[in-house]
Amino acid sequence: MEEFHKVRRLPPYVFEQVNRLKASARSRGADIIDLGMGNPDLPTPKAIVDKLCEVVRDPRTHRYSSSRGIPGLRRAQANYYARRFGVKLNPDTQVVATLGSKEGFANMAQAITAPGDVVLCPDPTYPIHAFGFIMSGGVIRSLQAEPNDGFIPALERGVRHSIPKPLALILNYPSNPTAYVATLDFYKDVVAFAKKNDIIILSDLAYSEIYFDGNPPPSVLQVPGAIDVTVEFTSMSKTFSMPGWRMGFAVGNERLIAALTRVKSYLDYGAFTPIQVAATAALNGDGSDIEEVRDIYHKRRDVMVDAFSRAGWDIPAPAATMFAWAPIPEPFKHLGSLEFSKLLIEHADVAVAPGIGFGEHGDDYVRLALVENEHRIRQAARNIKKFLATTAKQPNNVVPLAAHR
Repeated sequence: MEEFHKVRRLPPYVFEQVNRLKASARSRGADIIDLGMGNPDLPTPKAIVDKLCEVVRDPRTHRYSSSRGIPGLRRAQANYYARRFGVKLNPDTQVVATLGSKEGFANMAQAITAPGDVVLCPDPTYPIHAFGFIMSGGVIRSLQAEPNDGFIPALERGVRHSIPKPLALILNYPSNPTAYVATLDFYKDVVAFAKKNDIIILSDLAYSEIYFDGNPPPSVLQVPGAIDVTVEFTSMSKTFSMPGWRMGFAVGNERLIAALTRVKSYLDYGAFTPIQVAATAALNGDGSDIEEVRDIYHKRRDVMVDAFSRAGWDIPAPAATMFAWAPIPEPFKHLGSLEFSKLLIEHADVAVAPGIGFGEHGDDYVRLALVENEHRIRQAARNIKKFLATTAKQPNNVVPLAAHR
């Protein structure tokens, strides 16, 4: 039977191959240390859970909610931007609540994309950044992901060689998966370019609060005039350990927010009201919950970098996010990230995310998520040390078990 048109446009989901192998190993009794999916293991802070429980007891909150977010939640997000970034937002016209930033990005793609529209997107990047637009009929032109001196020349080439002219540019700093962090000066250059070329900026700032070097990552909306062309997406999933709650936001340009709000009004009734009220309480808190989460990830990062280095795998220390972007050890690089990821499951009981899943330029890397405690991270390092010691000299002789089945 022929696949549907939109499904045909999507490549095989490489993470599913790793997930199947992981499930198979676990069914055989293997204790898999899962550093693959960025699924926070930390509990949602008690005060947020308590607020949810309090509000859910009121039957009036069990009805349909507000698709764009209850007024108190939108005010809380606007106040957060004022405190954290010094950015003033109108909660009625420049803030909309989304069912997570991933869904927000996909809905924005539906709202603004016409068939054949060109979107400039980093490679590697989080998959929805590209495939949200592909599923909406757009065309992706890939850019370098690193926010260095080569970025603006890459933008210029992207505009020069695109027909039609690009509609939008995707930014994601701190970046998933690479953990690159952008500076305010970088954003100033990008905003100037976007305004000159009439290009929309869509910024994914989901990891704004997970940073380790003492320098809070900026928002592109801090650039004067950026709001003329920009919408920025944030999420409560990592900041407050609320991934399953599906609560995020889009803020910025009124025209773009209005388009997103209208599309959402046809697609959803918003998050469950008690979740929105609890999210409001979280945003209005004193920030101690955020500091605790940041401190835990910081410690895990230091343990991972140290333990994996001792195991023989040098991993650059990320300055932000809950991920490390790790180059594949040289003896295994020729295998590519998917096959190397399979080997780690089958011979080291460690799951990672293959870099090819984030774009073709990610195939020399794997992504490691800081979603296991320090003890388990050290255990993963011991498993990998043993694996490297027994196979690094003859990696061509190590074949994934799946190849024998």
